[in-house]
Formats: sequence, structure tokens, C-alpha cells
Amino acid sequence: MSDELERARKDWEDGALKQAPPELKESFQTSSEIPLDPIYLPNESAGTYLESQGFPGELPYTRGVQPTMYRGRMWTIRQYAGYASAEETNRRFRYLLEQGQSGLSVAFDLPTQIGYDADDPVADGEVGKVGVSISCLEDMQILFDGIPLDKVSTSMTINAPAAVLLAMYIAVAKSQGADPSTLRGTIQNDILKEYIARGTYIFPPTPAMRLITDVISYCQEHVPKWNTISISGYHMREAGCTAVQEVAFTLANAIAYVEAALSSGMEVDEFAPQLAFFFNAHNDVLEEVAKFRAARRLWAQIMKERFGAKDPRSLRLRFHTQTAGSTLTAQQPENNVVRVALQALAAVLGGTQSLHTNSMDEALGLPTETAARLAL
Repeated sequence: MSDELERARKDWEDGALKQAPPELKESFQTSSEIPLDPIYLPNESAGTYLESQGFPGELPYTRGVQPTMYRGRMWTIRQYAGYASAEETNRRFRYLLEQGQSGLSVAFDLPTQIGYDADDPVADGEVGKVGVSISCLEDMQILFDGIPLDKVSTSMTINAPAAVLLAMYIAVAKSQGADPSTLRGTIQNDILKEYIARGTYIFPPTPAMRLITDVISYCQEHVPKWNTISISGYHMREAGCTAVQEVAFTLANAIAYVEAALSSGMEVDEFAPQLAFFFNAHNDVLEEVAKFRAARRLWAQIMKERFGAKDPRSLRLRFHTQTAGSTLTAQQPENNVVRVALQALAAVLGGTQSLHTNSMDEALGLPTETAARLAL
């Protein structure tokens, strides 16, 4: 290792370990008490390494958005769940939290996703089928009954009616006595990938984008800890794109959202820290790890050089990962346990902030409690 790179490593360690919990300074060793370095570096010149990789928690964030990554902060265990009525989904949420889940992720049924009440004739046969049915504020109150919203972070996979569902969520939180400024979570709110890959859009692109920027502006002022959008490559990958295309299309959509927010009059560092991403994890472990690392590096460069972001939080690509539903087999579903484990490994080695592992029986139907616990 060059002297310059050794000095850079020492500077990083001094800074990173100051931010880490005290017990971390004693834990860099294996279970056999073999010492481990806080970081390992390749044998190359300092300039080449620092430009392409950098240290964890520093530009260009190739090696992660936090200096000590999972030694200092674990990824959020956030299993995607929702089916039938609000009462039944509430029971599943409570079960998952009791089993050790650390964040909620709400699946809504198709009528809710495209703005129909459960009693609309158009919704016939689809109510509660692939997610929970939410038609009114009372449904949302039942969904989160007994779950303190100021103590748990919640991700909601909702796009076209995202503003409505977020308003309901905030109303429920207020009814519990929570201050909206303390709420943590994410709404997907990504309409562009709906036009590309899923189809649950309601409005034409221009008013749909206006709704998104209005939500971004509102949350920036009133719900500052909330991720206002989850820019999603997952669904495009499920629809058949490659890993390279997943990153390309996702970042292209992200650029469009940033440009729309800027055009509405917001400053980039006002809203960019609340942007989040959502990626797929497939079977090719090395390709998937490289994909996540490349996405972080590209986003930091785009935000810094194209949009002039100054706040380090604006440069950090934070993302949730879900293992690949399209790789699950309905025959001999126990095979899915191994596939999902490898995909989860790729997400963790790639530096995800949040993770959902598919249940082994999801190719057949909604997960059973046993399969959901195994996935956890």
C-alpha cells in the first residue's frame, strides 16, 4: 500500500470510528478472536483507488453510505405484507413485528392502487387479492391499530394515489398523538415506472408528476424524516430488463423527478436527502453487488456534477432491496429458500439499507405464517 493511501486510510479510521458506538472498537475480530482490520484496501495507487472506490461513508460512496456500515447500523428488516381486510393485515403486521421485523411494508390491493373503493363494480374480484384493501380513513386506522406510528418506520407501495394514502397515514398518526415531524417511512410515489413496467397509473404524466412534486414539497416542510419517493428499478427488472438496464432506467427516472422538483421552485438540497431507491436482487451474486456499488457511485456523480448538490445527504443513494420474485419456482418450492438466501447475500454485500426476502411459497400464493417466518 502506498504511503498516500495509508495516510488516507488512517484519516478515515480516525473519523469513522469516532462516529461508531464504543463497543465497535472492540469487536473487529472473528469468533475465534482473530483480529480484523476495520477496512481492507487493494494494492493500487491512492489516486486510482480513491477516485473509483473511496472509503465507506465518503464520496463516491461505492463502498457504502455509512462509514462502518452494518457494524454501526443494521439494515432494516422490512417484509412486504398485506392481504384481504385491514383486520387480517394488522394481525400479520403484529406477527411479523413479534418475530423480529424492524419495519413495516404495506402491500395494497389493485383497486386501492388505482383509486377505486372496495364496493366499486370495477373492483369486483380484486378486493384484498394481492394486498390489503383501503377505501377510507377507518380502514387505515384498523390497519395500524395497536402499532405506534412514531415508533416504527413504514413503507407503503402506492403510486398514483400516494398523496391520499400518505394523508390517511398522517391522520392516523395524529389520532395516536404523534407529531408528523417524527414519522419515518417511505411512499413509493414513482409513477414513471408504472408507465414503463406495471400499469397502475391513473392520470396522464404531467398532472401525475405535479402530484409527486407537491408531495415532495409538503413532506420537506411537514414530514422531514419521510422518504418522499422510492425510485424503483425492481419492477422493470421483474418485467425483463437486465441489471445494467435496471440501473440506467432507474437513474433516468430519478433525474426526471429531480428536474421536476427543481422546476417547481425547490432547491436541490431541500428535497434530495428525502429521495430513496428500490432495487431487485437476482441470482448472480457478483453482478448484483457490482450493480449496487455502481448505482451509488453514479448517483453521487449525477447529484454533485449535474445538479450542484452540496449536502452530503443529497449525494447518498439509499435503497431498499427485494429478492427476485421472477426467479421463484412453484415446483419444489424449497429451492426458493436457497435462491432467496443468495439474493439476500448479494443485497447485503452490495450495501442495502433495507431488505425484504421473498417467502418460499410466493409462487403459489400469499405466504403462510411458517414461510414468512422462515423468510424473516
